[in-house]
Amino acid sequence: MLSYIIRRIALIPLTLFGIIALNFIIVQMAPGGPVERVLAQVKGLATNSGGLSGGSEISSGGGSHGMYRGAQGLDPAFVKEIEKQFGFDKPPHERFILMVKNYLSFDLGQSFYRTIDVGDLILEKLPVSISIGLWSTLIIYLISIPLGIAKAVRDGSRFDVGTSYVVVVGYAVPSFMFAIVLIVVFAGGSYLNWFPLRGLTSDNWASFSTWGKITDYLWHLILPVTAMTIGGFASLTMLTKNCFLDEINKQYVLTAKAKGLTRNRVLYGHIFRNAMLVVIAGFPATLVATLFTGSLLIEVIFSLDGLGLLGYQAILDRDYPVVFGTLYLFSLLGLVLNLISDLTYHMVDPRIDFEARAA
Repeated sequence: MLSYIIRRIALIPLTLFGIIALNFIIVQMAPGGPVERVLAQVKGLATNSGGLSGGSEISSGGGSHGMYRGAQGLDPAFVKEIEKQFGFDKPPHERFILMVKNYLSFDLGQSFYRTIDVGDLILEKLPVSISIGLWSTLIIYLISIPLGIAKAVRDGSRFDVGTSYVVVVGYAVPSFMFAIVLIVVFAGGSYLNWFPLRGLTSDNWASFSTWGKITDYLWHLILPVTAMTIGGFASLTMLTKNCFLDEINKQYVLTAKAKGLTRNRVLYGHIFRNAMLVVIAGFPATLVATLFTGSLLIEVIFSLDGLGLLGYQAILDRDYPVVFGTLYLFSLLGLVLNLISDLTYHMVDPRIDFEARAA
């Protein structure tokens, strides 16, 4: 197992480099950029949404060797000064090498449009995303495990069939669709106006009492966490059910029943411990999926000032230091948590041997 861990750790830098390099190349080929955006604003060509009506960068490098449609009629010295401010006075390969060197020391640079380091900006937004992710993951486990056990015990019954329709809906409909439905029904869309639509706290949250702050925080969390829970409980429910069904049919369960043990004693005294190993070991993977795939659109829809909304706005604004900084940290954290998930699987069940599979 030690050699497997070493190989996985050694692959992390290579994987990170590949992710950053691929996205850097894509960004170079994408139309528009911070220089073109500023030039368009200078000429009065920027739209209200931050898009460009004056064209895009013609060259893929976007540096001093490029030609800008938005630069027509402007002093070339002024254009070069704008390029230098954004670091586009260097060719793409030099900018990429410099970025990678800085990332080795976790220097993520500074946002183009905010006077703050990208690392500090991420730390500022991180509590919102972690709050949503942890609450959603916790509730998903609290719902999925009892439901999966109940489905396994009542396998083939009306209850099992009926709840399977709910699970299928959870599989088929993404969480952002549930978010839109919740807004329409409960947040003043077309019917009720019970819950707030924006933010994680009210504007006057600081003036509330301690209990008032807690209730206001939970009040704002209900809709986004509900949307993520509905969209994420299906796979864990079926995993729990299948794990219990696999254990129920084993010989030691028949032996326990033959000894006269009660149904609950067999279920929770013997089956539960073995069946839940894989489910509990999958917690890191579930958290990764919730934080990095499920929360992005939820934060945008509910205007929650977290990492998802930060990344979305950075892409719209072509704030490349924020885009690549968040991508770098997300990728690194995801790779580390996936490794922890694999190790946890092996710790709780030594029969799972990833090193033997890799061989």
